[in-house]
Amino acid sequence: MSTALDTRPVRLGLRDVLRLGLLGISTRRLRATLSALGISLGIATMIVVTGIPASSQAALLDKLTALGTNMLRAEPQPNQTPPVLLPESSVGSVARIGPVTTAAAVANTHQTVRRSDLTDPLDGSGLAVLASSPDLLSALNGTVQSGKFLDAATQNLPAVVLGYVAASRLGIPAVTPGRPAPIVMIGKQWYTVTGVLAPMPLAPDIERAVLVGWGSAKQFLGFDGHPTVIYVKAREDAIPDVRAVLPATLYPQLPGLVSVSRPSDALAAKQASQTTFSALFLGLAGVALLVGGVGVANTMFISVLERRREIGLRRALGATQGQIRGQFLTEAVALSGLGGLAGTVLGIVVTLLYTTYQGWPPVIPPLSVAGGVAGALVVGALAGIHPSIRASRLTPTQALATT
Repeated sequence: MSTALDTRPVRLGLRDVLRLGLLGISTRRLRATLSALGISLGIATMIVVTGIPASSQAALLDKLTALGTNMLRAEPQPNQTPPVLLPESSVGSVARIGPVTTAAAVANTHQTVRRSDLTDPLDGSGLAVLASSPDLLSALNGTVQSGKFLDAATQNLPAVVLGYVAASRLGIPAVTPGRPAPIVMIGKQWYTVTGVLAPMPLAPDIERAVLVGWGSAKQFLGFDGHPTVIYVKAREDAIPDVRAVLPATLYPQLPGLVSVSRPSDALAAKQASQTTFSALFLGLAGVALLVGGVGVANTMFISVLERRREIGLRRALGATQGQIRGQFLTEAVALSGLGGLAGTVLGIVVTLLYTTYQGWPPVIPPLSVAGGVAGALVVGALAGIHPSIRASRLTPTQALATT
């Protein structure tokens, strides 16, 4: 009894295809390394030329933000008869505006501050005594140089915080923990100094002021509770809209009697910097990636020429054209993929080292990382298509006849 032979080609699994594709790389390591190096440099260049400008831009935006790009200042028009009095609920009303993130207020108590009760009661050293809401530092990007700022515990107590210039004029450069706190006299009330502010370039008037709590000013200094200046911090994209509605929010009966500062010029500079990107850098990365792809294609062509006998033997043993194409195409994609991964790591490391050296916040655009690896795989596939087709078209006779 005779048995018919099954001449159907064997279907290779994914693991077998990958094993065959990686075989050419592992047996020609030096050539594969040099070819992958071209792809690596292209991907590394892409990440570096996108990461470093992005990090530089982030550092610039941080500096511009520190200039108060998201701040507005509102106050009544001066020299009005009768004077314009903002409502006591002004801070709460402004805080309810959607894009507003922080609202704070100060008010002039029209009191004088003295270092001692022996000095002239009329000599206030050119300093203003301001009632302050607790969120003032947050609204002005301010910091405390020593001690602490007014909080819920000290808002109603005779405690005072000195601006940077005010502290110098009063001879109180710092508040030292563990030592008796300095005291100053405001009106006829002694106040304990709890903190000294650092310089505040966004609000130089605060530097020349002493700040007391809102409740404390009402209780000890005869303050009527009406704010004189409102500081607002809002989302940068909504600054013009917030500026437009502030007057009506603060003084709905006559909005024209409330003046609001114009947005900082730094905001326009920041918005302009966010819309710029260097096409030259992207072009350079593209050229580097193209060069790497040419290197992979060249390697695959040479590999086909060198391995014609191997191709012929596999064809003679029953390998189909599709299997030969899959082997060489997998090899090209694997070669480019390994180069892409190495280039990604190299680009990230170089970017981190450079931004750390410059003191910039490191920014690695996720799109450039994902695009780099995907780009390497695409370049490998494109570079391997023609060599793989050429290899698959070799007949066993042609391939085995090669010496």
